[in-house]
Amino acid sequence: MLKKQLARGASALSGLALALVLGLAQNAAAAEMTISGAASLTDAFTELKTAFEKKHPGLTANVNFAASNPLLKQIQEGAPVDVFASADQATMDKAAAFKVVDPATRKNFARNDLVLIVPAGGKKPAALAGLGKFERIAVGNPESVPAGRYAREALTAAGQWESLQPKLIMGESVRQVLDYVARGEVDAGFVYATDALKQAGKVDVVLTASGHQPVLYPIAVALTGKNPKMGRAFLDYALSPEGQAILAKHGFSKP
Repeated sequence: MLKKQLARGASALSGLALALVLGLAQNAAAAEMTISGAASLTDAFTELKTAFEKKHPGLTANVNFAASNPLLKQIQEGAPVDVFASADQATMDKAAAFKVVDPATRKNFARNDLVLIVPAGGKKPAALAGLGKFERIAVGNPESVPAGRYAREALTAAGQWESLQPKLIMGESVRQVLDYVARGEVDAGFVYATDALKQAGKVDVVLTASGHQPVLYPIAVALTGKNPKMGRAFLDYALSPEGQAILAKHGFSKP
C-alpha cells in the first residue's frame, strides 16, 4: 500500500512538474512586445527586431512605423507600446512632457542627414535657391513629420520657405515623400539620406541640406506597454555594437 501511495505521489509530482514546464514554455511563447518607430527606421528596425528576437527565443517583437507625431498620439491614446523611437527631439520632448515614456531611459541612438533628391536623371538645382524653377516639391508635413520640420528650417535659413509655398506638396511621412520622387510625381523632395539610399536607382541626391537642427534619433521605454523589461533590453540592444552595426548597414551613423 505504501509503495502504491508513493508511486501515486511521485506521479502527481511528475505531472505537476510537467505542467509547470509547459506553462513556462507557453508563457515564453506568448511573450510579446511592441516597438513604435519613425517611418525612416522601417528597414533598419525590421532587421534589428529580427536579430533581437533570435537572442530572446519565444519573444515576438511587433513593430509599428509611421511619422513620429502620429505614433506619439497613438501612445497618448493608450496604445500598448514598450519602445518609442522618434526622428526628432521635439516629439520625444512631448512624450516626456505627457509622461508616456520613462525619461530616465531616453538615449540618442542614431544620426541621419536631410538631403534634397530628384527623380533619377532629373534636373538638379545647384543650391536650394534654384528650387524656385521647379513646379512641384515634396516635403513632409511639418506639423506631423520631423523631416518636414527639418526641411522647413533649412528652407527658411535659405530664404526660400515662404516663396516656395505654392509649389510644396505635403507628405504624411518621409517615406511618402520618397515615393513621390521615385515615381516622378514631383520634381524634387526632401528625405533622409537613409531613405535616398533605399531608392538609389530611382532617385538622385542633389545636396545635403544645412541650416536645421541635427537629425538625432532618440529612443525611450514607453509606459503604456506590458513588457518594459524587454523594452529596456531592446533599447540596450539598439545601442550595442551589434545594434549599431545593423543601423550603420542601413545608412545611419552614431549619434
